[in-house]
Amino acid sequence: QVQLVESGGSSVQAGGSLRLSCAASASIYDNLYMGWFRQRPGKEREEVAFIGTHSERTYYADSVKGRFTVSQDIAKNTVSLQMNSLKPDDTAIYYCAAVYNLALVGGNPKAQARYWGQGTQVTVSS
Repeated sequence: QVQLVESGGSSVQAGGSLRLSCAASASIYDNLYMGWFRQRPGKEREEVAFIGTHSERTYYADSVKGRFTVSQDIAKNTVSLQMNSLKPDDTAIYYCAAVYNLALVGGNPKAQARYWGQGTQVTVSS
């Protein structure tokens, strides 16, 4: 069992930036991918951004491409999500996840997670 703990969620104005971090209790290298999902108010959980822990290839949802950057620190067992040019539509609970399967569907990542964090709230006001 791997425990994932997110931090960095906050309230910010549109156009601002936030950096989310996820600390894992075990080596993230044991998972094929690490990344982030989010659940916006009234909507289903959706994929946001992922990184291949071995390849370091990154995958982004169309809605965040060019604004969000996912990264990892293998030595510290952490995964981060740098979010720039935030929009009110980015308001959501963001979940860190350890992913065992990922595919691209229409250029967007579709991921299956084995472990989840508890989530961190990001609120973007206009």
